[in-house]
Amino acid sequence: MYPTKTQTIILLHWLNVCRYLYNELLADRKNAYDRCGIGLNYYQQAGQLKYLNLDLHSQVVQDVIRRLDKAFRNFFRRVKNGEKPGYPRFQGKNRYDSFTYPQSGFKILDDGKLKLSKIGTIRMFVHREIVGKIKTCTILRDGDQWYACFSVELPVVEKVEPKTSIGIDLGINTLATLSDGTVIENPKTLDKYDSKLRKAQKDLSRKQKGSNNRNKQKTVLKGVYRKVRNARKDYMHKASRILVDTYDQIVFEDLQIKNMVKNHHLARSIHDASWNMLINFTTYKAEEAGGSVELVNPRNTSKQCSVCGSIQAMPLSQRTYRCPDCGSVINRDHNAAINILNRHVPTDCGELTPVEMVA
Repeated sequence: MYPTKTQTIILLHWLNVCRYLYNELLADRKNAYDRCGIGLNYYQQAGQLKYLNLDLHSQVVQDVIRRLDKAFRNFFRRVKNGEKPGYPRFQGKNRYDSFTYPQSGFKILDDGKLKLSKIGTIRMFVHREIVGKIKTCTILRDGDQWYACFSVELPVVEKVEPKTSIGIDLGINTLATLSDGTVIENPKTLDKYDSKLRKAQKDLSRKQKGSNNRNKQKTVLKGVYRKVRNARKDYMHKASRILVDTYDQIVFEDLQIKNMVKNHHLARSIHDASWNMLINFTTYKAEEAGGSVELVNPRNTSKQCSVCGSIQAMPLSQRTYRCPDCGSVINRDHNAAINILNRHVPTDCGELTPVEMVA
């Protein structure tokens, strides 16, 4: 979106009001439990809105309460599952960057502009045609740029009968190796922008805290990170599109990335590779096309021979798999990709061994 200066002031004001309301309602929940031992829910807090004169669209205000309620439900879900939960935190002015029209209050005009209730008509660039029934509109601030994000309801797509299947091994040297031998290169986006990031961070560290120059440099740094993020997303969108257009059924490893990044020698490279992003993009594109994406257990996919099924120790530095039993010699990642495909057994194929699946 390209708001005018006046509209930008209004948008910033709405963000501040939403953030203030979020923090106040969070404080109410915290105090109610600390002092009285009771918990508040969405409906109890929504009843307080009639006493407030916030001069915002009513559904935008209601969505703030839903956002807080969702944060608490996620917190209690993690507690129940025995995970390490993070208690919902108060939002600083640089952490609350969006508000949502959940049902109404927005409209896309014929000339492509976006009309927002109580804000006005804002010029925007629609980068692709919106398909489906628009359900919500979220206004998002990213540094000094503004975006309108729409969620839409699409008709259910019938599943196609899979004719082509592929197994994919995710890696760092190469982003993905397919079971047919195709390789998708790793763009290593962070390395390409490393010098710009270092310079922007160094310039920020030299600015006096609280000064206007420091705030301006923060915007510059956010802009560089936005370029990195957009470049990575663009590559993943293109790679996932090629996969979905080529194969009906795609099989990935079910990687535990949170555990993998505990290795500090590989954490930066793993984060930069963005395996989850590739899997998520491929999944939703496949669903829209009637295809499917499945995740299989990654255990020993690199150590198991894709021909005879024997397992041997394989240090990470060894990039070629040599089977001592059958004499097979194959690229390590290609071997893993075949094993990943073999672990997906179609429901109409019965129980097949890895050798039968490869054959």
